Amino acid sequence: MPRYLKSDLLCLLTATIWGFAFVAQRVGMDHVGPFTFNGIRFLLGALVLVPFIWRNRGQSARQPARHFPGSQPKLLFYGSLAGLALFGGASLQQVGLVYTTAGNAGFITGLYVVLVPIMGLLWGQQTNAGTWLGALMAAIGLYLLSIKSGFTISFGDFLELLGALLWAAHIHLIGWVSPKTDSLKLAFVQFMVCALASLATAVGIETASVARVAAASTAILYGGVLSVGVAYTLQVVAQRDAHPAHAAILLCLESVFAAVGGWLVLDEVMAGRAMIGCVLMLAGMLVSQLYGLVTHRSQSNT
Repeated sequence: MPRYLKSDLLCLLTATIWGFAFVAQRVGMDHVGPFTFNGIRFLLGALVLVPFIWRNRGQSARQPARHFPGSQPKLLFYGSLAGLALFGGASLQQVGLVYTTAGNAGFITGLYVVLVPIMGLLWGQQTNAGTWLGALMAAIGLYLLSIKSGFTISFGDFLELLGALLWAAHIHLIGWVSPKTDSLKLAFVQFMVCALASLATAVGIETASVARVAAASTAILYGGVLSVGVAYTLQVVAQRDAHPAHAAILLCLESVFAAVGGWLVLDEVMAGRAMIGCVLMLAGMLVSQLYGLVTHRSQSNT
């Protein structure tokens, strides 16, 4: 099988896992609270990374010390920052799912794709016309999907929107800290910090029991092992050889799979207005991701 085709299939598999994770997250909360779910989920995700870190220990040891000066303190500091940002985004997403559908959560969360380049302007990063066109399309789509009569937005959709802002901030933070330390260890630390913060919150405001956790075990295992541990690893492997345009399109399908999963498993149905909004939001995400790639290729060919 050609390497690019294998990478495309891995990107599609990653988007599928992430999309259906919204369903697992909703199902799990039939039995446990959102912070309990996230705490165990990210703890499992961190544990999945342990074999990979162990396997790569020799390679990390051979890296020149100048690449990661004072690596352990930096790892804990940067990993904690990333973990707290992850905790904020994951908590808003999970609590939002109590009040909205898996489909809505998937599409609104996907807005981070548009928000990342816009947020980058705060740090002097350049953007292009595709970012603004994509943002406009996504904003119109969000209006059709979530804004109700009286110009109000549901509480769940609002939490998902706040979560999308934090996901975008988390991506910028990871982009800043990942060159400064080992990426696998950074992922492990941020997952552990997010897990501990979630569990600490759960102890304070939620009631859980072994029986409830056991009832939610399938959803928790999916969310932790597959969505956090496996899918993030698959994304890294896939994007080594994937064409950037292919990866952008395929990974954006996460929101579509969330809607499909909500329909198949949870019997969620979108009205026509909401479906048009979802189409516009997906188109906005794709335009934001692909515009720069297409124009760069056109300029390179002239």
